[in-house]
Amino acid sequence: MLRTIDLRGRALSAAELLAAVPRARSARAGALTAAAAIVDDVAARGEEALREQAAQFDRVHGHAIRVPEEQLDGALDRLHPDVRAALEEAIRRVRTASAAQVPPPARTELTAGGAVTQRWQPVRRAGVYVPGGKAVYPSSVVMNVVPAQIAGVQQVALASPPQAAFDGQVHPDILAAAKLLGVTEVYAMGGAGAIGAFAHGVASLGLDPVDVVSGPGNNFVAAAKRAVAGLVGVDAEAGATEILIVADAASDPVLVAVDLISQAEHDEQASAVLVTDSEQLADRVGAEVAARVGATRNGARAAQALAGVQSAVVLVDDMAAAAAFSNAYAPEHLELQQADPRTDDFVNAGAVFVGPFSPVSLGDYLAGSNHVLPTGGQARYAAGLSAATFLRPQQVIEYDRDALHEVAGHIVTLADTEALPAHGEAVTARFTG
Repeated sequence: MLRTIDLRGRALSAAELLAAVPRARSARAGALTAAAAIVDDVAARGEEALREQAAQFDRVHGHAIRVPEEQLDGALDRLHPDVRAALEEAIRRVRTASAAQVPPPARTELTAGGAVTQRWQPVRRAGVYVPGGKAVYPSSVVMNVVPAQIAGVQQVALASPPQAAFDGQVHPDILAAAKLLGVTEVYAMGGAGAIGAFAHGVASLGLDPVDVVSGPGNNFVAAAKRAVAGLVGVDAEAGATEILIVADAASDPVLVAVDLISQAEHDEQASAVLVTDSEQLADRVGAEVAARVGATRNGARAAQALAGVQSAVVLVDDMAAAAAFSNAYAPEHLELQQADPRTDDFVNAGAVFVGPFSPVSLGDYLAGSNHVLPTGGQARYAAGLSAATFLRPQQVIEYDRDALHEVAGHIVTLADTEALPAHGEAVTARFTG
């Protein structure tokens, strides 16, 4: 089921490692073109475009796109007590972890009377997207909304696809989670169209444009973020999920197999990769995956993902080579299931899960970390969703007369060097006349 990429006995350059990484590149390229067209349609036609998209993609007609508050109240009233308890514990843990992500202001005295203060300002308005296609994710409500609230965002709007099974309403578990967090501006709209609506606004719905768009989704949602980047801020493109597991001969093949399957069940485009220096372990994991995937509820979907070009078993000579491959891949989720995991060797990953009792499933729900993470290799330069996503670093400069006079000559010199004399004149004017 999982194909094998054998890199043993080869000294690969950084470029060759990147070329060896299994990715479904054509799917991402096609998604970008389609998503950009959907976003442009929403920008041009607003609610009309959203309704046509709902009919095409969600099989929903005539629904209330802006969710009435009574639907939120009713969903919370009907939420199963066990689900509510789990969500409340997830909220508590993510709040605690997110609070550590907000830096305090820092004032630096450069000279007597001259200082620069670094502070972090929240955006005014955020639009968070919660998927609802092949699966429903009330946990993603928590992962998006809590960091925004901790950052101090005043207005949080939420979008999730309308569900044909619920007469065009957003899934009730998502509505209940939103209500638990005090979010009442909720829209039944999905996919790239929802991202476009957040970026451009939809006047007929009372939807004002947001400053930042966040949230996971499929490749079309990730591509739509790229289409609106620059108009609004976006988090990293959290597209179809990825798991890369680094394991050695001491690893438990059953745990490796079930973790690969757990992420493969998200989507047919999900990526599941095992990197190991043990051919025996690779064979045992392959057998476990084949034996177990058919028995799980979403086995058909998982099997398709595991058989795709984006999934593989990668054989390497040693753990140093495994780290080099992992860093080239830059996975969304990295699991280190080794006898002696060396976390410092693995620098490119959205999140790192260490040891046999830290599965990705823990991070998906209750670790306290965030599960909205960069995919497609973006973990080489981008971070997962956090309070920082909704904060803007801002510098406040305060110099008095003496402090400015101290550096006036240097300013004039540099201004003249750059042929911008008015810059220097703006300084000298403060000390003449």
